Amino acid sequence: MYRPGMGAEIQDIHRFLQENTKIPLLLAANLESGGTGTAADGTNFARPMQAAACPNEEEQAYRLGYISCMEGAAVGCNWSFAPIVDIDKNFRNPITNLRTFGDDADRVLRMGSAYLRGADEAGLAVSIKHFPGDGVDERDQHLHTTTNSLSIEEWMESYGKIYRGFIDQGAKTVMVGHIAQPAWTKRKNPSLTPAECHMPATLRKEIVGGLLREELRFNGLVVTDATPMLGYTCAMERKQAVPTSIAIGCDTFLFNRDFDEDYRYMLEGYQSGILTDERLEEALMRILGTKAALGLHKKQKEGTLVPKPEALDILHCEKFQGWAKECADQSVTLAKNVDSVLPISPETYKRVVLFVTESEMAGQGGQLEKRLRTALEAAGFEVCQESGEAYVKDQPMNIEGFKQSCDLVIYAFNLPSASDNTAIRLFWKNGMMGSCMPWFTKEVPTIGISFANPYHLLDVPMMKTYINAYNDTEETVQAVVEKLTGKSEFFGKSPVDPFCGREDTKF
Repeated sequence: MYRPGMGAEIQDIHRFLQENTKIPLLLAANLESGGTGTAADGTNFARPMQAAACPNEEEQAYRLGYISCMEGAAVGCNWSFAPIVDIDKNFRNPITNLRTFGDDADRVLRMGSAYLRGADEAGLAVSIKHFPGDGVDERDQHLHTTTNSLSIEEWMESYGKIYRGFIDQGAKTVMVGHIAQPAWTKRKNPSLTPAECHMPATLRKEIVGGLLREELRFNGLVVTDATPMLGYTCAMERKQAVPTSIAIGCDTFLFNRDFDEDYRYMLEGYQSGILTDERLEEALMRILGTKAALGLHKKQKEGTLVPKPEALDILHCEKFQGWAKECADQSVTLAKNVDSVLPISPETYKRVVLFVTESEMAGQGGQLEKRLRTALEAAGFEVCQESGEAYVKDQPMNIEGFKQSCDLVIYAFNLPSASDNTAIRLFWKNGMMGSCMPWFTKEVPTIGISFANPYHLLDVPMMKTYINAYNDTEETVQAVVEKLTGKSEFFGKSPVDPFCGREDTKF
């Protein structure tokens, strides 16, 4: 698996690899939101939660799978590490969030199934992840083992329903996360201690061999999640963990701390009896079976394992751009509208102060402020030249002075979830007296817009008009401005509770 690069570059790398191997390779990518999971010049279609906010959610999920995998296939990928079929049960979880189809198991199954149809048409295998299910814990498996703490009954009614549904539909692979499921572990082996029951699924035969293979009857390929993650490395001495993952039922091992060292650990595990000939033959059979199911041996003979350069014409093509624009228009969600400020116009709110808060993880490279300001100015508003803070820094900081300096304040938040970033909370510059804090919401009409995390109302319950846009693409920004100004309706419906289960965030 290669991280995204320009499509032509990735295609050349894949071609070199396939032309220099005896047995065709599985070439994967995180095709979660579009072809940009492998080709930087592909289509950034939609984050899963954005697609889930659309009225035609299944159609958008199909397009997500089709675009992602067609563009992936164009550069030579044959394996999608998607769809994510976790459930965003805990709004504090720093990983699931925008990467999920929401908090409802039935919706996750419906939309994931639609993604699967698109992937099948593109000829790619999917890897449903992250078994036994992320989104219950509020922690990050990149930093330590996390826990799916549901009871057996709760798990079967939610995650179990999802995985069984995909297995019945023929999903070829499953990615196992560094996530413990103590209830099922204890059921499968009552003699285990609490500490043993909280080992990650990537190291527990009760979860991979017992729950996934026996209970759910999955007979396809199982891949571990990335093994340099702390949820794996801190659970067991690596010398033992490396062969143990294969011994307990995983068939492929994702990423290394050091390739030569991990290879030696795997060989020593075989020599010491941790790994048996039978288990290795079984893993090899599933790997080769997956390749055969994808027809890689036939494509190798035909010379079509990696398409010709002209296949790259599909990247960010007009059709896919049109679909992305439609999804953006359909997904923008008016989460809160208490003070009836909308729609806005230059006649009623000429002078707009714009505050933009972005993190380094923002997918569009910090372009949100420029895009949003440009779109507002094109609509006739007078917007500060650099940032809200720069606009008001020389203005009187008393109430009357601020009210005289502007007509409307817009806050734009772009803080997407990301690994090793466990707290996705709003932050303000210069403390309580800082000009960028929303201290004036009772004095000046204020609108909050999140272009990422849909749960910011937890931190700004005082904002009476609040919008979730789920993405920071140019299409999404344009759709937001059209809806702010009343040129387009709000069609989106939140796939999660934007009020975070609290009453005070609603009024």
